[in-house]
Amino acid sequence: MDDQRVLLAMLANRLLFVYVVLSQGSCSVSVSATDVPGYKTRYVEVQVDHFSFANPDTFLLRYLVNDTYFKDGGPIFFYTGNEGDIEGFVKNTGLLMEMAPRFGAMVIFAEHRYYGQSMPYGEESFKDPAHLGYLTSTQALADFAVLITRLRKTASGAANSPVFAFGGSYGGMLAAWIRMKYPHLVAGSLASAASIFQYPGITDCEAYSHVATRTFQRSAAGCPGRIRSSWDIIDDLGKTGAGLQNLTSMFRLCERLTADDMPALVDWLVNLWMIYALIDYPYPANFLTPLPAWPVKEACHLIVSNEDVLSGVAAAAKLYFNYTGQTACLDISKPYYGGLAWQYQACTEQIEPICSDGVNDMFPAIPWDLSAFSEACYERWKVRPRPHWAVTEYWGRNISAASNIIFSNGDLDPWSAGCVLKSLSDSLVAIVMEDAAHHLDLRPSNPADPPSVIKARAQEADIIEKWIQEYRAAGL
Repeated sequence: MDDQRVLLAMLANRLLFVYVVLSQGSCSVSVSATDVPGYKTRYVEVQVDHFSFANPDTFLLRYLVNDTYFKDGGPIFFYTGNEGDIEGFVKNTGLLMEMAPRFGAMVIFAEHRYYGQSMPYGEESFKDPAHLGYLTSTQALADFAVLITRLRKTASGAANSPVFAFGGSYGGMLAAWIRMKYPHLVAGSLASAASIFQYPGITDCEAYSHVATRTFQRSAAGCPGRIRSSWDIIDDLGKTGAGLQNLTSMFRLCERLTADDMPALVDWLVNLWMIYALIDYPYPANFLTPLPAWPVKEACHLIVSNEDVLSGVAAAAKLYFNYTGQTACLDISKPYYGGLAWQYQACTEQIEPICSDGVNDMFPAIPWDLSAFSEACYERWKVRPRPHWAVTEYWGRNISAASNIIFSNGDLDPWSAGCVLKSLSDSLVAIVMEDAAHHLDLRPSNPADPPSVIKARAQEADIIEKWIQEYRAAGL
């Protein structure tokens, strides 16, 4: 692979990875039906193409139902599935079921097309652009709209039920957008960590890296500086055979590094620090991998307390990849996730630029290069991105005409840089949670939850109760 292709691969791998992390991240969670007790698996037939009459093909979209607490006319809490098997989102999203008894709600988790079992063309869904071209957020929203319509017609006692959408990360974006696109079907939405402003021309591409750096800074003042200094050390070691051997041993890598592997090593570490900031939860969790409580604090302790900068960095890497002690070696060629479908989405409509300058953040200088990114996408998928389409389709920054959407964000979460952080009206409400990582409010309640998250959940429930009262007062 020549230098240009290495650059393209590094750009594509880094950027596509960052987009995927959980929800983006839950795409890597694999859960069997037996792990989601109380839910029934159902399917609804939907069009492959909702917006053309030329393609008559249909497929079965999977969704999970829990009506344990449902009362006639009670609300439907509808999770807008994002990039992964829907069971994974059930396992990592406790808020809907925790709120269901209070409201007599039915809980629905709907799977996103081209993920899990919801494949429009079965094993041929990823065959070529002709089969994969129906993977768009607008088609997915239309799937959900069809399902909501069917539920209100066929579910006993649901004919007059108000529907409230819930989602986190890309799922949170979908939750916001479905209220904006189909307000006659969805009475309100809770959009957690919904980076609807992380698009070209709206949010600076360095903002994500700045928030990630701030999260590390809050855990240990000297931590970002030591990470920043590690890049030159790694670069120098990569120039000699002895240095490459030293890096291989220090990180306990499965394969001996060569000079050609250095961009991949840097990319692997950049991704690692971004993940740490994303999932800095206050209790031990097994979201992407088993980790202790406050993993950024634990990683920074290793980095700052170790006399040798690189030894500390390597120890923090091992904490993430081998916290259980079960991993014999670390493989930098192994992808963090298996999100082929999200790679395609990130190469078409979901263009959310992320870059770093190496001065105001703790990362190496990696510019946002749309041309290089476009070439990498074309090489992989034979498609080119439309960087401004999502802004056109979903209103850009001016969403003031929308209503009944809660935008919740944790201030530790790098994705918050592209989210709604200030209330825009009485019904476009922003809730910022201190000391909270990626959509922590949607996760199951835990005794270690910060007070801000406990308060946010109570506020979210009260707002939804108000919306239900308004819905019923309007006779809808």
